[in-house]
Amino acid sequence: MSTDQRDDAGGAAGADAEPVHENAGQDVIAVDADDERTGLVNRLDAHTGAGTRHRAFTCLVFDAEGHILLGQRSPEKRLWDTFWDGTVASHPAEGQSQLEATRERLDDELGITPDQYSDLRVTDKFEYKRYYENAGLEWEVCSVLKVTLEDASLDPDESEIAGLLWADYEHLHENPSWYRQLRLCPWFEIAMRRDFEE
Repeated sequence: MSTDQRDDAGGAAGADAEPVHENAGQDVIAVDADDERTGLVNRLDAHTGAGTRHRAFTCLVFDAEGHILLGQRSPEKRLWDTFWDGTVASHPAEGQSQLEATRERLDDELGITPDQYSDLRVTDKFEYKRYYENAGLEWEVCSVLKVTLEDASLDPDESEIAGLLWADYEHLHENPSWYRQLRLCPWFEIAMRRDFEE
């Protein structure tokens, strides 16, 4: 949706106007290539047109046996809907650390609370830019966090998570063609590849 379309949605265009997407009411943190804050940008604007580089995170959730929890993105997601992520991804709010934002998303999306883990940590960071069909793009400096669940009880929010699957992490990395039907999110594929390159 262009800026013009979003501005007109609630105005004189009337009932035929495209409804305002919920992301239009949120901001993300714009950053430079070194992940230094340069300001705030509307979340929808950051993900449409040429996009704006912004701060993000993805968290890889493991069980005690080393399986990774893959979460299927809701079909209601504007970008990469029904793709499989490993495990949650989002954007920290202004003033929020990556750890704080990740704890919040784990609880909101999966019902995972801090008493279920003790080792949440940042392990990597990379920049990437990927377009999704004609709907928009991601241009992020993405921090990677990892956590191992001591208690693997889950209570997923179906508006965020359409499905869950535990997978052998090393097997998933070494045999991508076997898992092709899952359609993995690009940021997760990058994070996984970099993880095994270290």
